[in-house]
Amino acid sequence: MKAYELTMKQMMDALGKKELSAYELVTSLIGRIEEKEPGVKALNCVCADEAIAQAKASDERRAGGKQKGVFDGIPVIVKDNICTKGVKTTCSSKMLENFVPPYDAHVIELFQNKGIITLAKSNLDEFAMGSSTENSAFQASANPWDLRRVPGGSSGGSAAAVSAGFSSFALGSDTGGSIRQPASYCGVVGLKPTYGAVSRYGLVAFASSLDQIGPLTRTVEDAAFAMGTIYGYDKRDSTSMNIGYPDYTRAIGKDIKGMRIGLPKEYFGAGLDSDVKDAVDKAVSTMQSLGAIVEETALPTFAYALLSYYIISSAEATSNLSRYDGVKYGYRAKDFDGIVDMYIQTRNEGFGPEVKRRMMLGNYVLSSGYYDAYYLKALKVRTLIKQDFDRLFEKYDCILSPTAPTPAFFAGEKSDPMQMYLTDIYTVPVNIAGLTAVSVPCALSAQGLPIGIQLIARPMGEETMLSVAYALEQTSPAIGAPAFAGGGM
Repeated sequence: MKAYELTMKQMMDALGKKELSAYELVTSLIGRIEEKEPGVKALNCVCADEAIAQAKASDERRAGGKQKGVFDGIPVIVKDNICTKGVKTTCSSKMLENFVPPYDAHVIELFQNKGIITLAKSNLDEFAMGSSTENSAFQASANPWDLRRVPGGSSGGSAAAVSAGFSSFALGSDTGGSIRQPASYCGVVGLKPTYGAVSRYGLVAFASSLDQIGPLTRTVEDAAFAMGTIYGYDKRDSTSMNIGYPDYTRAIGKDIKGMRIGLPKEYFGAGLDSDVKDAVDKAVSTMQSLGAIVEETALPTFAYALLSYYIISSAEATSNLSRYDGVKYGYRAKDFDGIVDMYIQTRNEGFGPEVKRRMMLGNYVLSSGYYDAYYLKALKVRTLIKQDFDRLFEKYDCILSPTAPTPAFFAGEKSDPMQMYLTDIYTVPVNIAGLTAVSVPCALSAQGLPIGIQLIARPMGEETMLSVAYALEQTSPAIGAPAFAGGGM
C-alpha cells in the first residue's frame, strides 16, 4: 500500500512504529497531488517546501523522543477561508486574491501545537457561497469519481482532495451543509460539529450564527480522531463553549443495540433520487439488523428551513462582507471617480455573481420596509425548527436522512440558482438549529457514484452519532476513494 492510500489512523500507527517517516508521507502526498491535481483542481496552493520542512522537523522530534503526540507528522489540507499566517487565504475570491493573514486561525494554532502539517489550501465556492465549487474566482473543481461532475460545495475542494488521495484529512467549513453535501458527492466522511464546539476565530465569516469548521476524512474512525485535533474553548470566539469535551474515539466500535433512530417523513418527498432512497432503505435495514429501533417520525417545520436559511445567511453575509470596501485591505479598483465610486467599482469587480446575489438579498431583507416581514420572521421560524428538533431528541438518539437529494450532478447542470439551492435542502436544518451531523458514504448509484447518509444528533451528541455512523460504515459496501476503486480518475 502506498503512503497516500493510508487512512489517518494508519498514518498515525505507521509513524508511531517508525515504519514510515513524516518526510516519506508528505513527499508521497505531494507526488500524488502533482499527478492528479491538474484534472481535479481541488487546491488553490500547495505549501510543498513548508510542508517538507515541517515533516523533517517532525521526524527529528520523533527520533529524539520529543514528538508532540500521536498526531505529530500528520498532513492536513485546509479550506482556503481559514487563516494561515504567511500563506494566502483567498476565499477563492478576487477580493482577497493576494491577502496574506498576519495570524493563524485557532484550529491552525492547535495543529501547530500537535505537530500537524498544513500541506495545501483547498478551493471553494467564493466566500463559501455555493453548492458545487463552480463559483470560485480561480477554477471550478471536479469530482474525482467523474471529472465531468461537481464535487459539491462549498467545501468541494477539501472533499475532492480527500477523495483523490491528496490527504486523509482536510478541513472544511459548514454553513448550510458545505461539509456534508460534498462529502456525500465525493464518497468521504464529512462531520459538522455542534455550533460552538470548534472556534471560528480565523475563519473568514460568511454567516456567523451558522458557520462551523469541521473535518472531512476517509473513515468514521478518522473523523473521530480529527475532531480531537480541533475542538475546544477559545476566548477569542464569543460563541465558543467552555465545557469538557469527550474523547470521540470512544464511540468507535460501540454497540448500537437499543438505540432509537428517527426517520422524518418530510425528508422523503418529491425530488429524492430513487438510488438515494434505496440507499436509505438499506441503511435502515442494516441498523435494524444491528438491534437499533428505527421509526418514522415528523419534523413539521422542515418545509420552512431552506427559506429561513437563505434569508438569515444572506442577511449575515451582507453584514460580514461590508468590510471589503477597498480601503483597509483586499482588492481595490484602479479606475474610479471619488471615494463612493471606489466602493462601488471595488465591490463590483471584486465579488462574483453568486456573492452579489446573496448580498442583494441580504440588503433587501434587512431594509426598513421588509425587516419585520422577512428577517424577523425567519428568526422566529428558526426558533420553531430548533424546538421541533428538541422534541425529536427527547425520544430519539439520532435522526437519519439522505445527505443530498441526488448523487453528484454534471458541471453546469444547475444554472438556475433555485435548483442549486435545493441541493442543500436536507442539510440546512442542522445549521439552523445548531446541531451536529455527519455524512457517511454507504452505497453507489447505478452510475457508480457515491451516496451519503446523514446522521443528526443533539448538541454535543457527536459521540453517540459517531457510534451509529461507524456501525453503519462497517456493514456497508466498501466504497473507498475512486483511485482505489476504479473510479473516474
